[in-house]
Order: sequence, then C-alpha cells, then structure tokens
Amino acid sequence: MGIFSVSMLNETIRSLLVNDPKLCEVWVRGEISNLKKHSSGHYYFTLKDRGSQISCVSFRQTNRNLKFDPEDSMAVILYGSVDVYTVRGQYQLKVMDMRPDGIGEMFKAFEQLKKKLDAEGLFEQIRKRSIPRFPARIGVATSPTGAAIHDIINILSRRYPVHVLLAPCLVQGDAAAQSIADSIELLNKADVDVIIVCRGGGSLEDLWPFNEEVVARAIFNSRIPIVSAVGHETDYTIADFTADLRAPTPSSAAELVVPDRIELKRFIYSMFQRLEYATNRKIVDLTTRIDHLSDSLKPERLQEIIDQRYQRIDELVIAMEKDIKYDLGSRKMLLQALAGRMNAVNPLNTLERGYCIAMSDNLVVKSVNDVKVGSRLDLRVTDGNIICDVMQKVEIENGKQEEEDK
Repeated sequence: MGIFSVSMLNETIRSLLVNDPKLCEVWVRGEISNLKKHSSGHYYFTLKDRGSQISCVSFRQTNRNLKFDPEDSMAVILYGSVDVYTVRGQYQLKVMDMRPDGIGEMFKAFEQLKKKLDAEGLFEQIRKRSIPRFPARIGVATSPTGAAIHDIINILSRRYPVHVLLAPCLVQGDAAAQSIADSIELLNKADVDVIIVCRGGGSLEDLWPFNEEVVARAIFNSRIPIVSAVGHETDYTIADFTADLRAPTPSSAAELVVPDRIELKRFIYSMFQRLEYATNRKIVDLTTRIDHLSDSLKPERLQEIIDQRYQRIDELVIAMEKDIKYDLGSRKMLLQALAGRMNAVNPLNTLERGYCIAMSDNLVVKSVNDVKVGSRLDLRVTDGNIICDVMQKVEIENGKQEEEDK
C-alpha cells in the first residue's frame, strides 16, 4: 500500500465526496452563523442546528440571484453539493441556492396571487400613470418609527423641499396588510400629488404584507399615482408590480418623485444664458438695420435718392417722346395715302365736274325704271339740291329711244 501525500489524500477524499450521488445534490436546513460577506461578493458562513454544524460557501454568481439578504441567526434551507477545500482539508457545503426556512409555501402563494392579479390586468403597463414632475404635497404610507420615513424626509429636504403627509401604518405582522391598505385609502382623501408606500429591508416574512391581495387592490384602486419602495433593490413584491412606479429603496423613491433643485438651478441658469445671448443677438441685428435705415433717411441721402429718381424719369420721358414722334410720322404718311385713295373715289369730286346725283324717296336713281312720271326727284349738285317733277321718261334700247308721255 502506497504512501499518500497530504494533498493526494485530500484530493482522494474530495473525489469520493463529489462523485457520491447522494451528496452532489442535497437540501439542508439550519441556522446561519458567523456570516462573512467578502468584498469579492462571496459569502462564507456556518450552518448549524442544535447538535452539529457545517462550513458553507456561496459564490457571487449564486448570491446575485438570491431574493433576500442573508443574516446571522436566519433559518434557511440550502441547496448545494458537498465539497472539500483541499488547502485546509476541510469539507464544506457549496451553496447553489438559498431560501428562508418555510419559504416554499410562501413562494407558492406569491406566484399564485401574482398569476391571478396579472390575469385581471392589475399589472398592465397601459394603466400606469406618470408621476407629477413638480409635486407640492407627497403622501407617505409607512411606519412612523422606521428608518424609511426619516430617509425620505432627509432626501426631500435636501433635494426639493415639499410638504410631506404621513399616514402611519403597520409594515410587519398579521395586521399590517390591512393597515397599509387603510393608509392608502386615507391618503386618497387628502390633497397630495403622489403617494409613496414603503418600508426598509427585511426577510421575506417581514415584507410579506406587501404581497397581500388587499394591498395590491388598494394600490390599483388609488386615484393618486403610487410609488412602491419595499425592502432592498433585490426585493420584489406584489405591491411593486401593481404600483405606477417601483423604486428599489425608500431613499430612491424620494429621489424619483422630486427633481434636484441644484440641477434645476443649473438648468434655469443655462436657459437664462441662452435667452440672454439670443436677446443680445437680436438687439444687435435690429440696431444694425436701424442704423442702415437711418443712414438712408438722412436729408442729404434722401435728396440724393430723389435726384436719382428724377434723372430716371427724365430718361424715360425722352425715350417715350422719341418713340412717339417716330410713330406719328409713319402714321401721318399712311393717313395721307389713304386720304388720296378716298378722294379719288369721292362722288363729291365728280359733282364738281358738272355731274349730279338723282335721289327719289331717299334712294339713288340708277335707272328710268326707278321712277314714275309725275314722281318728285331730288337732284344733288355740288352747291345744293334741286327739287323737280318727272314730266317724261325716255328709255334707250338698241339705239332707239322710247318715250313715255304723261
């Protein structure tokens, strides 16, 4: 039989333990003691009962998923595997999950109620209301003696002083759920802009009143927006799902419901600077325009503008007169030509040569057939009219004359 080194012996023991199916997945109930939370995020502690104890290690990746904050003297149920820390030859339980003792039934009740209320629409995002940006009065439903109300008042006083109306209520124990619901109803009758429902951290049992249906329905029926701030950042309750806004802690709730007055002052100052710059820029632009207009309206400048306009008018008149004279000359020649042509055919010129125009009943007589013997004729000559009666008509036909006597 060979001789083991210490390391070989510890590794052999470890191999036997980790490969034992009975020990690779175990649930163990006990009480936490000597809890050390390392800066690395790992937890080291002892799990004990009345007769024995075992060393335990819970690594950071497991701790990130825990639904509660482990504390000394807390009764828990651990799920993990038996391992050996070979450096010290110490066997230990490597934790893969951790729950408060008795939490199984509470988790079951939590999931059942969550599923029920979700089906009824209490968690729908569309019904959640926005939180007023500048509230004047804030209602708080919490214990009057807890740290939560003091944290909220301190932060509000520093960030944005407002009136705080406290509706005292129980936040732990069997009567707490109804007390919380009553405080919410009371604040709905008061003149507040937003309500914070909160308490500090604790075990799941401590926070359980905020998982009760009566609290969820009071939040849902509130006419005033509600911020839920229960426990620590990793804690989630039914109240968180129902509220209009969830804050990870009561202090965070105070920061969420009011602005930071320092930031507001900076913003206002920045806007004032931008407004001042824009105003000054506008004044400079308008001043430049006024100066330009003033220069344009000085007497000597005005007279110069008027003289320029007069000169332009003179140029236009000269051009117009030139065009008119040319047009009149050409039109005069055309008129004379037309007048000559008209004179050539003017019957009055014919009269001047000894001819006359015979008219009967205002009609020009062109044929002997246009008149009858005894009718009256109007003979128009160059200097007047001659009125006479027809005594006789003579027709010329084939060189022969035919007389028609009266």
